Amino acid sequence: MRMFVGMILGALLLVAGVYIYDSMQTSSVANGQVAQASRTIVNWDVAQSDWDALKARAQRDWVKLSEK
Repeated sequence: MRMFVGMILGALLLVAGVYIYDSMQTSSVANGQVAQASRTIVNWDVAQSDWDALKARAQRDWVKLSEK
């Protein structure tokens, strides 16, 4: 049980770290005028659309299961 909690906590820490890193890379305050253009690690728009699709599918499947 501790292993699964550790895996979930590790995944959450990884996502939080990447999000913070990406937000610092795209921040105008952190980059300033002389900073080079850099790319983010994660395309957050695509991640959001995938998350929305996953939630919609889970909801559809839950409705289908609960009707039986």
